[in-house]
Order: sequence, then C-alpha cells, then structure tokens
Amino acid sequence: MKTAITLCQVPEALGGPFVFRSPLPEAFASAAAAGFDAVELFLPGPDFISVDEVKALAETHQLEIAAVGTGAGMLRHGLSITDASEEKRNDALNFVLAMIDFGGALNAPAILGSMQGRNTHDHAFSQLAEGLRSCGERAATHGVPFIYEPLNRYETNLFNRLKDAAQFIDLHSLTNVVILADLFHMNIEETDLAAAIKDAAKHIGHVHFADSNRQAMGFGHTNPTAVMTTLREIGYHGYLSAEILPLPDPLSAAIQTIKSIQSHL
Repeated sequence: MKTAITLCQVPEALGGPFVFRSPLPEAFASAAAAGFDAVELFLPGPDFISVDEVKALAETHQLEIAAVGTGAGMLRHGLSITDASEEKRNDALNFVLAMIDFGGALNAPAILGSMQGRNTHDHAFSQLAEGLRSCGERAATHGVPFIYEPLNRYETNLFNRLKDAAQFIDLHSLTNVVILADLFHMNIEETDLAAAIKDAAKHIGHVHFADSNRQAMGFGHTNPTAVMTTLREIGYHGYLSAEILPLPDPLSAAIQTIKSIQSHL
C-alpha cells in the first residue's frame, strides 16, 4: 500500500477535509517533505493548471498523482449527475468527463463524491447508473478506473454503505468503476469497518484514511488495526489517502498520518 495526501486549490472548500492548501509548488514540496508517495488533487476544474505543469511538479518532488477530485463541480457550480434538470445533469457529466481526461493524462483516476448528488426523485438511481457507466467508459480510454465514493447520510441519500454500492455496480454490470472506502464516512454508516471492506473487497480501488472525527488517524477513536489487516488480506495495493481536516495544523496532520500508516504496515 502507498501513501497519499490531499492538496486543495478550491477556495469554496475552505472548511473541507484537505490538508495542504498553499499554491501547488509549495503544496507538492510539503507533501514530499512529509514523506508521502503521492498527492490527491482537488482543483477548481480541468483548466486550472496544465497537465505538463503537474507532471513537472510530480517529477521534481518524486510524487505520483493518486487521484483527482471532481467536487468543485458541486461546490462552485451546484452540479450533480442526478440533478432533476437534464441540462444540469449534462453540465455535471461534462465537468466530470473533463476531470477524467485531465486525470487520465496524469495516469490518475477521478473520484465521484459530492457530484453524485443527494436527490430523492424517482430516476436518481437510474441516472447514477447511466452517469457511472459513461464515466467508467471514458476512464477506460485512459487506462485508469473511475472511482465512486459512498458518502454518509448527511451528504447523500444515494449510497451510504460499501456493500450496497458494490451490489449496485454488479446489478448494472458497470465496468471499470471501483469503490472508494472512506473510513470517516464508514464510521458513521458501517457497523464493522473491516467486515464492510471484506464484503466489498473485489470493488475497492481507493481508500481515504481518516479517523472518526475526520482528522488524522490517531486523533479520533477509530482503531485502524482490523482495517489494515483486512486490506492486506484482500490484497489491496492502492493508496491510503489522507483526505482529512488540517488539524491542529497541516504539517502535524500530515506527520500523524504517516506515523499511523507506518505503524500498521
């Protein structure tokens, strides 16, 4: 397993779970200095920075790009792929597809989290399936998967538990779509974190390594031992990415994450 940490450039995400928020050259340097293998990028959109600039930063600091987020589409533009408006759904899908292309050029998958929406209308689930299918197919053209993230009940009423999302993927025969296991959301929704990971094992493609209070692991009450044991048992070799609050400060959160991961690997 490899380590990653979130770098955010979206002003609207000021209170969100992103560690380094300084300009990207400084943020890449901070991630490398803390000892991470990779960074997860949360950007305003696909045109915020060129692929070549990101590649240069990654090469300079010997970092991989673990994934790119798409949540700015919701935060900045109020878009979701299950919106009741067809026009907004199309705008949302186009935004996500553009982020898939941006990430794909970096050999990195894109993540669908908040842009899945939180809708209750009758067609939301079929629209989600349609959107995931399109995203999985586009990501496949870049040789990367597309990552779907179940969120807690306060952020979406679509899928909150890993097993339900995995069954949905199977039911709709969605290819090249994997699940993000976010330990913070799972602490709210799952009765047993390790068992939930085991149940959805074949679909898990990314992990957000966060404690129960969304701080660095070790600053809340999650015991990650069983989680790490289960991830090893299912043969997970992907990233443990710190999508966490930068508390008590970004560097302390980063160092605590590395310390926690190293103690369990």
